[in-house]
Amino acid sequence: MTSLTHPFLSVDALHKAFVLHGQGGMKLEVMRDLSLTLSPGECLVLAGPSGIGKSTLLKMLHGSYRVTGGTLRLHFEEGDLSLETLPAHAWHTLRRDVIGYVSQFLRVVPRVPAVEVVMEPLLARGAGEAEARVRAESMLARLNLPERLWHLAPGTFSGGEQQRVNIARGFIAEHPLLLLDEPTASLDAANREVVVELIQEAKARGAALLGIFHDEDVRERVADRLLPLTPYIGANVVTAQPTAQPTAEETGR
Repeated sequence: MTSLTHPFLSVDALHKAFVLHGQGGMKLEVMRDLSLTLSPGECLVLAGPSGIGKSTLLKMLHGSYRVTGGTLRLHFEEGDLSLETLPAHAWHTLRRDVIGYVSQFLRVVPRVPAVEVVMEPLLARGAGEAEARVRAESMLARLNLPERLWHLAPGTFSGGEQQRVNIARGFIAEHPLLLLDEPTASLDAANREVVVELIQEAKARGAALLGIFHDEDVRERVADRLLPLTPYIGANVVTAQPTAQPTAEETGR
C-alpha cells in the first residue's frame, strides 16, 4: 500500500465514449476531462443527478468498461499501476486483492447459498473454509439477515436481503480500494446504520473509498469530500468541478 498522506488512486483527464453499433455507429460521449485523487482512509462521494456518469466511473475503475482517454492509476510503494492499459487477464487478481465493488444488485451463481456467496472472496485469497464461514456468518448476522436464510440461495430473497448479502461480500475482503454504488438504496434505517459503521471502519483501517449515495443523511456522515459532476452546456458529457466541495461537517454547517 501507499502512505496515508499520499493518494492511492489518481484519475487524470478521463474520457469515456460509447459507440452505439445498433444505431449506425453513433458515438455518445458521457465523460470528458474528469480528474480526481483519492487517499487511503478517505471516502470521496460523487454527487450529481442520475444518468450523469457516476456509475460509469466506478465501472471503469473496476474494469467493466474500457477507458476512451485519460489515465487511471493506483500508487503502490513498489510503483504505479496504470489501469487504462491493464490487460484483461490481470483484472482478476486486481479485483481479488485490491479493488472491491458493492453495487445495488447481486449477481451470483444460481443455487449457491448466501453464506457461501459471502465466503467466496476469502476462499479465493486462500483462507481456510472454517475461518471464512465464521467470518461470513458474523457479517450476515451483523447485517441482520435471518439465520434461516444463510443456507438458501439469495436469488429467492427480497431486494433488501440481496443487497445485504452483496454488502457482506463486498466488505468482508477488506480491499484497499472499495467502490460503493448506492449500497444503502434498498435498506431500512437499522441496516443503513450498519453500512455507515462498516464504511467508517474501512476508513479507519486505511481503505480508500469512492462512493455514490443518494441518501443525503448517509452521504453527510461518510463523506470526507464531495466531488460534484456537472454536464457541459449543450452536450451529454460531464466534468468534475475544479475543486471538490467540502461536506457540511467540514464547513461547520
